[in-house]
Amino acid sequence: MKNIKYITAGLLLLAVLPLPYAYYTLLRWVVTAVSGYCAFLSYEDKSMGWAFGFGIIAILFNPIVPFYMDKTSWMIFDSVVAGVFGFNAFVSEA
Repeated sequence: MKNIKYITAGLLLLAVLPLPYAYYTLLRWVVTAVSGYCAFLSYEDKSMGWAFGFGIIAILFNPIVPFYMDKTSWMIFDSVVAGVFGFNAFVSEA
């Protein structure tokens, strides 16, 4: 699972580049799926802070009912969320 978190962090960091809209749509699906699964695993592990955080990330990135922000805000948000995934992968055992 650590590798998936690191890959997701990398994909989020790539999002600061000017890429086609399809990349950002795919990124929403990937981040929602990975963060939803991380929220579930964190909940099962009784790590409620991580579960809550990943749940919020899943909600904000969901592609079905999208949350809209301007490009600059998304760049900052993507970078912060990449840090969350990277830090969690670094400190977690799985």
